[in-house]
Amino acid sequence: MVNDSDIRRVSFASAIGATLEWYDFFIFGSAAALIFNKLFFPAFDPVAGTIASLASFAIGFIARPVGGIVFGHYGDRIGRKAMLVLSLLMMGGVTFLIGLLPTYESIGLGAPILLTTLRFLQGFAVGGEWGGATLMVIEHSPAKKRGFYGAWPQMGISAALILSTGVMALTTALTTAEQFAAWGWRVPFLLSGLLVVVGFIIRRRVSESPSFQKLQRSHTAEKMPIATVLATQKKRTMQIVAAQAAENTSFFVISVYALVYLTQNLHIGKPLAIRALMIGSFFTLLSQPFFGALSDRIGRKKVYMGGMIFLGAFIFPFFKLLDTGSYPVIVTAITVAMVFGLGSTLSAQPALISEQYPAAIRYSGVSVAYQLATVIWSGPTPILAALFVMWAGGYWLLAAYIVLAAVISVLGIMPLREAAGIELSALEDGASREPRVERQPVAAGLSGEQAS
Repeated sequence: MVNDSDIRRVSFASAIGATLEWYDFFIFGSAAALIFNKLFFPAFDPVAGTIASLASFAIGFIARPVGGIVFGHYGDRIGRKAMLVLSLLMMGGVTFLIGLLPTYESIGLGAPILLTTLRFLQGFAVGGEWGGATLMVIEHSPAKKRGFYGAWPQMGISAALILSTGVMALTTALTTAEQFAAWGWRVPFLLSGLLVVVGFIIRRRVSESPSFQKLQRSHTAEKMPIATVLATQKKRTMQIVAAQAAENTSFFVISVYALVYLTQNLHIGKPLAIRALMIGSFFTLLSQPFFGALSDRIGRKKVYMGGMIFLGAFIFPFFKLLDTGSYPVIVTAITVAMVFGLGSTLSAQPALISEQYPAAIRYSGVSVAYQLATVIWSGPTPILAALFVMWAGGYWLLAAYIVLAAVISVLGIMPLREAAGIELSALEDGASREPRVERQPVAAGLSGEQAS
């Protein structure tokens, strides 16, 4: 039995660790939107350079399902904790190396190739982060508070946006445009070396999840967890992927492409654009425990679906408000979109997705479903956003894309299981009705060799 102090410690550790790891992922997005087109893709005109820069950002999403499969496989067999520590160290190390990269001016074509390669490795690492951080909290939580505590690792996403945009804003404020292009952009990446040490210390102190400890005691595990997911949970997994359409597309329109739209289309200063995103992220962070707790009271699906519908309904007004050029109106638009659209969906998401899979394949299942959605919905969105606005001469085509995504989300959410307040152990039989594939003993401890 996990007591309240234990679950609070695990939730806090997961939130802090997720913040540090998502910081690494988001700082690349901010740099891609603001400066990488000039440093790594200078041979292109400004629009084409921005699209190429955002394409390097999208490469990370292609790697995320690969990371999800690999980390999920070992997370289901040797433990959640070991994979969380490994993903953090890998992400921090790669991000630090990005801060040391030579630019196109120094080594020519090798610069964007190295940048894209490191971005791929970033995506691989973060592919294992979400499933592990989520399950460490979900599997420690009491049934009636699973939504509330499940929102905590998702708070790391909002906190990472604040931290990454804050560091970027501070760097741009303390440097001239020439200094920022010469060396200032490197500072947020090099800072990751310090942050990863903090995250490592925090995650090493967290205990293994009760669900995996139970698997260890029973001495059974899936031999190939991903094979079981595909054999018995393929339809459910694709429903979960569809359910994430509006949240994933909107997140990167609001948090990444909005910086491009504000600075290049509306000619808002970079510091002001970054500050608006920070304000929205701050209020989203405050809202997430509320939406998580609300999902415990009225159900995950209602909260999640409500957020998706809001995103589809608000996207046209969102861009209309941005186009006013009024800074208070812009801040309000970003804050409302992030709190009610993203805060609600991000908070209900961990419990909703985790409750769809049995413990033996849960890490693999949630990782593949979550990361596959990022390839389909998140990765292409910043590039599509730039192309849609260029082709249409305005935002209407991009907004229509988000509306379509909201419709797909609602259709994907409807058949999912509602399990608010139900013990995870009681969901095991209903989570997988097909025959299970070959099992083998779970390795004791955290050594991968015995379980491979």
